[in-house]
Amino acid sequence: MNKLGEITDADDEIEDLVEEVRTDVERKSGKKFAKFAPVTYKAQIVAGTNFFIKVDVSKGEFVHLRIFRPLPNEGNPELQGFQLNKQKADPIEYFD
Repeated sequence: MNKLGEITDADDEIEDLVEEVRTDVERKSGKKFAKFAPVTYKAQIVAGTNFFIKVDVSKGEFVHLRIFRPLPNEGNPELQGFQLNKQKADPIEYFD
């Protein structure tokens, strides 16, 4: 089941999480982002937490990130996927 929690405004914790995977996103997408500011997110509790985060990357352009954060002391957060060319109005939905 791919149930996500409620939409929540990004906070310092989410900003730190997004910054940890920024280089990975830029490398895998082949793009450099002048701006990389998380706006909102949804979380899915698994054996750790999946975060689905909407990130503002320029005027009117957004990316959606999927970041897995394992349980404490079990590893570092990891980029699981991303979606480019999103708009502000696009809902945050589950994706692989």
